[in-house]
Amino acid sequence: MRTWILCVACLGMGWAGLVGGPARAEEPPPGSWVLWYRQPARVWTEALPVGNGRLGAMVFGRVEEERIQFNEDTLWLGEPRDYSRPGAWRHLETLRRLLFEGRQREAEELAMREFMSVPLRQMPYQPFADLWLRFPEHGPVESYRRELDLEEAVARVRYRVGGVTFEREVFASAPDQVLVVHLRADRPGALRFEAGFRCPHTNAHVAAMAPRRLVLRGRVRDYDERNRLEIRNPLRFEAVLEVRAEGGRVAVEADRVRVEGARSATLLLAAATSFRNFQDVSADPSERCTTVLERLKRRDHAALRRAHVAEHRPLFQRVSLDLGRGPGDALPTDERLARARDHDDPGLAALVFQYGRYLLLASSRPGTQPANLQGIWNESLRPPWDSKYTCNINVEMNYWPAEVTSLPECHEPLFDALEDLVVSGQRTARNHYNARGWVLHHNFDLWRGTAPINHSNHGIWVTGGAWLSLHLWEHYLFSQEREFLARRAYPIMREAALFFVDYLVEDPRTGWLISGPSNSPEQGGLVMGPTMDHQIIRSLFAAVSEAARILGTDAALAAQLDRLRARIAPNQIGRLGQLQEWLEDKDDPNNKHRHVSHLWAVYPGWEITWRTTNLFQAARQSLNFRGDEATGWSMGWKVNLWARFLDGDRAYRILRNLLAPVGSRADGGLYPNLFDAHPPFQIDGNFGATAGIAEMLLQSHLRDEEGRFILHLLPALPSAWPTGHVRGLRARGGFEVDLAWEEGRLSSVTVRSRPGRSCVLMYGAQQARVELRPGAEAHFDGALRRVGRPTRSGVAAR
Repeated sequence: MRTWILCVACLGMGWAGLVGGPARAEEPPPGSWVLWYRQPARVWTEALPVGNGRLGAMVFGRVEEERIQFNEDTLWLGEPRDYSRPGAWRHLETLRRLLFEGRQREAEELAMREFMSVPLRQMPYQPFADLWLRFPEHGPVESYRRELDLEEAVARVRYRVGGVTFEREVFASAPDQVLVVHLRADRPGALRFEAGFRCPHTNAHVAAMAPRRLVLRGRVRDYDERNRLEIRNPLRFEAVLEVRAEGGRVAVEADRVRVEGARSATLLLAAATSFRNFQDVSADPSERCTTVLERLKRRDHAALRRAHVAEHRPLFQRVSLDLGRGPGDALPTDERLARARDHDDPGLAALVFQYGRYLLLASSRPGTQPANLQGIWNESLRPPWDSKYTCNINVEMNYWPAEVTSLPECHEPLFDALEDLVVSGQRTARNHYNARGWVLHHNFDLWRGTAPINHSNHGIWVTGGAWLSLHLWEHYLFSQEREFLARRAYPIMREAALFFVDYLVEDPRTGWLISGPSNSPEQGGLVMGPTMDHQIIRSLFAAVSEAARILGTDAALAAQLDRLRARIAPNQIGRLGQLQEWLEDKDDPNNKHRHVSHLWAVYPGWEITWRTTNLFQAARQSLNFRGDEATGWSMGWKVNLWARFLDGDRAYRILRNLLAPVGSRADGGLYPNLFDAHPPFQIDGNFGATAGIAEMLLQSHLRDEEGRFILHLLPALPSAWPTGHVRGLRARGGFEVDLAWEEGRLSSVTVRSRPGRSCVLMYGAQQARVELRPGAEAHFDGALRRVGRPTRSGVAAR
């Protein structure tokens, strides 16, 4: 996939020449949460994303021929299969012996022959097609503007041609499961266009479906280039376009729809595949599309739009954020981004925060697949890293904002996937390790592959399932929903822990229990005892043990996990004052690798905090060695880490590096549409930035001696945001928090408790204990003095 690096400041300058007319819009659109531009998108990373969790589209906003590239979240290469290698466990002890003897290369060669996934690589996510709209004689244009309204989840284009104003808007409706394109002209009869499909799949064709429908049917290709294999890909797909016009004529031809003499038109796009679940692809995509469209027979554009906005807006509005105003607020988004290279722009930081929440709502909804490396947006048959689910940081980072920024429903697709992964992961645990429970290595795909892939020097990493299981625990900590813990979370967490009860092995040199063979993600090769593994396994054992006691079950297992956890190799401080990444003291202070895996215990874990002074300083030293510049997602992680180190100005420095045009820093940055650049595009950096900003304003990972959660207020507020407020952030323990600050000092706090709990508020050296009944709220001033009496908040549970 190409990496496009553009001078975003020059785009508007060239647009007028392309279309032969002035391009400057009269004024910016109203509202704080809008991305807007004075020219169409030239390339994919300038187009604007819409999505309903299952259907996603990139809207280019072009004039003479619009391109709307769309995806459906179950269109992947491949078929149901078991990736694990039967009998691989017979080589496990040999691998361990070779690694203990320092014969790493031999161990990696043996693993490549006998221990890896079959086939060696997993399958890629696929684009569906383009919807094209052709407008004859649309040029030159005046007063062009395109925008994406995050609060309404609607992409719009508006321009004038020959005295007529044309408008288009696009949205992906979650309640109605269609992509909606609405076009209108302010002169009766002036709307004239053609529409059709353009599909990258060779096994696809377009046909008319009288009287107002066009259908695209196909099947993904059989050849798998990555594995160089002829494999069967039985997945079928279909998209149906229905066109409705007001005051004009609609004609369906062989491969396109023609509209003439209309004032407005509405296009409804339904798309589906034959995927039922990761073991069954026998569904009928034609029936699915027809069912969706038949339900909408009596629904016009206005009704569809009302339902869409009514569903999306309350979710988006759960959190509001104001970090201050500045000159950048009035600029188009691409010009604003270019300006941010050299100027602070608190409003841009707030926009990127809300954009991350928007993208999560658009790419992960109950009943859909989880957000992958590109969310749900992909135009390539061979996307970077196959656009899979990479579990050694990336898919977890996708969900860091879900709980704290009040979108817990968006977490559900990940939990659904975990239920699938238990099934495939149990096979991998048996076949590769002769162990109970389930295991997931560093990737999975639509077919829920859990075996080690790609290469033994990084593919054999055993704690992906353990880390993802902790997302279930986090959801419980934020929600305090005992039923969720008992029904969904604990069974998966328990099975993940059982794997490591069988897998951990005693280090002959120290007597510690260690993990291995494994690796510190993507560097250092195959080893025994990487620090990150031990941090994750200790946290998993602690969570399962606590959950068992809360539920009053598995007392013997809880006691066993406590004993084993105490024997796992501890965090160690090395010769350079750093936190060691491996059992051996071999860290390189000049290593600037994007992964900072051994700092997992700082964030997203909480084993190392400001309470554990020596380890805290050692972890900080390790992060200093890694530097401030990195790939986009790595900078997203570092923002969260520096927030946990209570250094707001350092966290903000990293954030500034991230909020800059791609190519203007050493590695990552943002594309003109604010997609995060690894580069190329990876969506995890967007989610990491959103979570990082929340972490700078509120932390809740610590408890006091009596088990109450400590709500740490403005723990890493940077000097660049002296005045602001945030409403609706969530904290562990079932709390919701509003904060306001002036001149760098906390001015007011409101705390709500959905389940009714006590907590401790902390601001600097000040503390206040809060006890609330279910649904009540309490108000405090900047000195944490209670203001008034607790009141009922009326906050709906979520």
